[in-house]
Amino acid sequence: MELPKRKRNRLKNFDYSSHGAYFVTICAEERKKIFCDIVGDGFPVPKPAGQIAEAYIGSIENKYPQVQVRHYVVMPNHIHLLLFIDHANGTGNPSPTLGSIIGWYKYSVTKQVNAELETPGNRLFQRSYHDHIIRNEQDYLKIWNYIEGNPLKWADDCFYVE
Repeated sequence: MELPKRKRNRLKNFDYSSHGAYFVTICAEERKKIFCDIVGDGFPVPKPAGQIAEAYIGSIENKYPQVQVRHYVVMPNHIHLLLFIDHANGTGNPSPTLGSIIGWYKYSVTKQVNAELETPGNRLFQRSYHDHIIRNEQDYLKIWNYIEGNPLKWADDCFYVE
């Protein structure tokens, strides 16, 4: 019996350390609503795991000087990031890949959440992540607006669960 072939997660032959903007979505394990609650007219109220996740978003630029977090939102069961890899802003070392940035982020948040909430070995995030390479200003603005409006449209979100 031949197993179905998995769809590639990444664009073939693309250098994910390239100078440019990237849109990333990271989902919680089993899409559990562990990061925040959305109240009122789309106002995210962070839970302890969401506070840690947000703090580590702020640490990405310290860990990787070549990377700028241009915009983000922490949703109940996923996180959207708009990242920019800027070779001119680096330390002279090769730029990190998008995978190494997201891998460090997921590892760090998971480790901190498990330590603070006393849940050792608990998986916080789904395997992998979704990425989109931003190709032009129109694409950039569309994604910026999507991130900005995501909490307002939580009930219509493809990641929404009761």
